[in-house]
Amino acid sequence: MQTIIISNVDDALKQQLQDQADKHGHSLEEEASNILRSALVRAPETAPGNLAGAIRAIVEPLGGIELDILPRKAGREPPAFT
Repeated sequence: MQTIIISNVDDALKQQLQDQADKHGHSLEEEASNILRSALVRAPETAPGNLAGAIRAIVEPLGGIELDILPRKAGREPPAFT
C-alpha cells in the first residue's frame, strides 16, 4: 500500500477528521482513506456542466426513477394588436 502525505492541513480540519475517526472507531489514516474512497466512488463520470448526466449518475445506482410525461396542451392564440 502506498503512502500519501498531505501538507498544510490546518489544525481545525485535522481535529474534525480526528473527531470523526473517533466517532467511527477508526484511526485518522483509515478515516481519511474511507473519505477519499467514498468521494471517488460517488464522483459522477460526466463532463463538467452536464447536469442531466450528473443527476443520472446519482439516481441510477439507487434504481433510477420513472417520471410520467405530461401531454402537451395547445398554445393560446397570440394577441391581436389592432
